[in-house]
Amino acid sequence: MPTASINPAVKALSAPPIPMVQKWGQSYDGALGPLLDLSQAVPGYPPHPDILNWLSEAAGDTKLAGYGNIEGETELRAAYSTHVGELYQTQMAPENIHITAGCNQAFITTIMTVAASGHSILISNPFYFNHESTLDMLGIKCKIYDTDADNGFLPNLTSMTEQIDPSVKAIVMISPNNPTGAIYPPALLEEVFKLCQERGIWLILDETYRDFLPSKRKMPHTLFSHPNWGDNLIQLYSFSKSFCIPGHRLGSITAAPEVVDQIAKVMDNLQICAPRIPQSAVAKALPGLTGWREENRLEIAARSKTLQNVITHCPDWKLKAVGAYFAYIEHPFEGYSSVLVAKNLARDRGIITIPGEFFGPRQSQYLRVAFANADQQMLEQLPKRLTMLSLNTVD
Repeated sequence: MPTASINPAVKALSAPPIPMVQKWGQSYDGALGPLLDLSQAVPGYPPHPDILNWLSEAAGDTKLAGYGNIEGETELRAAYSTHVGELYQTQMAPENIHITAGCNQAFITTIMTVAASGHSILISNPFYFNHESTLDMLGIKCKIYDTDADNGFLPNLTSMTEQIDPSVKAIVMISPNNPTGAIYPPALLEEVFKLCQERGIWLILDETYRDFLPSKRKMPHTLFSHPNWGDNLIQLYSFSKSFCIPGHRLGSITAAPEVVDQIAKVMDNLQICAPRIPQSAVAKALPGLTGWREENRLEIAARSKTLQNVITHCPDWKLKAVGAYFAYIEHPFEGYSSVLVAKNLARDRGIITIPGEFFGPRQSQYLRVAFANADQQMLEQLPKRLTMLSLNTVD
């Protein structure tokens, strides 16, 4: 061990959850068929050939080997602002867009822009574990508002309101949600946005999975229709899932131009600019692959229906919420931790899931299932594997 000290805030963080649960699956003997990795949210199909070609072309472009604009490539900011404007039926300019290296980076740059050590941010219970660890690492207090398990894990507005005090700088919401999959109704988002306006705080809305809503809406919400939306709203997004390029790390922030200017100060110290090669490719893919993305949305919706159907054949397992990429499932082993259940599932039944306890307090009865990773044939194996599970409480 080094004699020099480690930042205690970092040392106190848990190990990254995804490698941990995937390691549990290494002891599975294959007796029931292939390992079903339903842990990390990754596209269960390859990128479109055109994206691969555009990535290859950009990789050979010497102009893209140098530094780019901190806020993102002009071409992508223009294409994405047009896309957002069309999706939400509003006016949006490139100056509203900041491109980042994935949505986790979009989150940390946003948090560092709006809050400092000693401030508080409201996140839901259950929460996305990277949001919690980011706040802990920065010395920003995590305050938790409850969600309603009996109502599909929708946020509890009363709990949210009760948690707001002068230290709170923002409320974080994810819709469609990670980990539960819950899709927040536009009316609920309007209520929370109004609350943020009244209290003078930010609504940070992570819409990483919005391209996979099970039914095609005109728009996911109407928040951008407010004339002064930029005073209280910051939206986060990821290109990774929609374009099947998570390894290229590309996300975005939509905010008021003045906020984008401040975020650029943070980005300049974190990475200088997001990866330029995928920016070039996605700028072409946004207008060019609309039909392919719609086909993928329908495929994920079909996988969601398959999961909902197969769980009906597992009477002791209860589907509590399901959405664009995830399902939140209640396991039948009352009084046993979700960590123990997940370990047994991985080792004995060849199913890798993430324990609910990784997502917050009072979540020991739940498992997160990333069903988008598996095709329908793989999901149909779940009843046989789940119903035959018996717990071995010895690790």
